[in-house]
Amino acid sequence: MSPSDKLTIDTPEQIPLEFPLAGIGSRFLALALDSLIQTFAYLIFWLLFAWFEPDLTKIWPKATTWAFAILIIIGFILYSGYFALFETLWNGQTPGKRAVRIRVIKDSGRPISVYEAIARNVIRLIDQLPSIYAVGMISVFLSSRNKRLGDYVAGTVVVHESALTELQPVWQMEKAEVASPLKVSLISLADLELIETFLQRRYDLGLEVRKQTAEQIAGRMRQKLQITPDGTSDEDLLEKLARERRDSFSS
Repeated sequence: MSPSDKLTIDTPEQIPLEFPLAGIGSRFLALALDSLIQTFAYLIFWLLFAWFEPDLTKIWPKATTWAFAILIIIGFILYSGYFALFETLWNGQTPGKRAVRIRVIKDSGRPISVYEAIARNVIRLIDQLPSIYAVGMISVFLSSRNKRLGDYVAGTVVVHESALTELQPVWQMEKAEVASPLKVSLISLADLELIETFLQRRYDLGLEVRKQTAEQIAGRMRQKLQITPDGTSDEDLLEKLARERRDSFSS
């Protein structure tokens, strides 16, 4: 993979994270799947309207007019709110993106917030012009980070999740030793990437740097997950978190 095909971010812990950038092909496939879901959902509303409209008209003569108005509003919500809603609730993914295994993250590598999700999808109206996302595709072609206009406005980038499957941390603990009620669902994709990058490269670090790096990352995780110190070493804690978060993806 060439440098132009990946996003490299230097973390405060001096550990570079690499995210493979999603190209037009994978993004278009995800969009096609999402569009199919949107169309199917809208057809269901139309069928419900066709089913109940005759009976409603008998009771309320203006039912047809109001039903059409409601269908128009539902169509607008499905089109404009679908992507922003899923990307907010699913940590940068829609059903289509999840199926293709791509995700939206901030330029810093952190998960997107509701503000970035809304911003990048408001500009979708421009990216799709004049048809089949011509403006968006031109923007992706010209961008070094495969960004459409919405990504520029929101400060986001779309990446593949293959980094998590290709990364192979070096474990010290046996899996049987790992058992705790930690709230690992709060660990984001970027957090897991950082933890596993450290676990993979820790033996290449000097002892002092390794200790300080583990302490910084573990401290951040303890604060985020509200973990009370129990004597577990920093590296053992990071192994537990990484294992349990990985297991949660398949559960």
